[in-house]
Amino acid sequence: MISHASPRVLAEAAKQASRALAALPRAPKDRALTLIAEAVVDGQQSLLAANAEDVARAREAGAEPAFVDRLALDPRRVRAMADAIREIALLDDPVGAISEMKRRPNDLLVGRVRVPLGVILMIYEARPNVTTDAAALCIKSGNAVLLRGGSDAQRSNAVLGEIIAGALAQAGLPEDSVQIVPPGERDQIKELLALTGLVDLAIPRGGAGLIRFVT
Repeated sequence: MISHASPRVLAEAAKQASRALAALPRAPKDRALTLIAEAVVDGQQSLLAANAEDVARAREAGAEPAFVDRLALDPRRVRAMADAIREIALLDDPVGAISEMKRRPNDLLVGRVRVPLGVILMIYEARPNVTTDAAALCIKSGNAVLLRGGSDAQRSNAVLGEIIAGALAQAGLPEDSVQIVPPGERDQIKELLALTGLVDLAIPRGGAGLIRFVT
């Protein structure tokens, strides 16, 4: 969902949600993803209306045609977003998977077990489909996520946040598992990145300037 609370409050809520997610077996996570995919298609009228506002503002601001194309949604792209979520639901559950098992000289078996990370902060630019892709991947892997998209897609992402929150509630998962962080100044990103102990991993997705700033 989308919230105008402070970054710390958002991260604290995400951390609480992550504990519940980490304990879930595959079935409820996959059901939540299926419901999100259905809700994206069912809610496409409000999503496309919000996206049209984002596109119009981008054009008024003189954005390059290629940028506008990445930002724009249509029914075909909305269906593709939903299909991508369904494909993620079909993937094997990564949580608990064991790899690289080796027998030690003392006959002890040692291997690696995949576990959720906790809270992931995703910082990205104009593509609204990144919102649903990142949300779905994090839910599948038992992680909560804070999604901080660019201001160009603010309206689209706000609607997607509402759609995802509704589907999570229907599935019985914490709504705070996926939170849309409203775009703000770069000091907001700095504050999010400084939340050691609450945010476990930050992933920047965008241009070289954004990646340099985050790193």
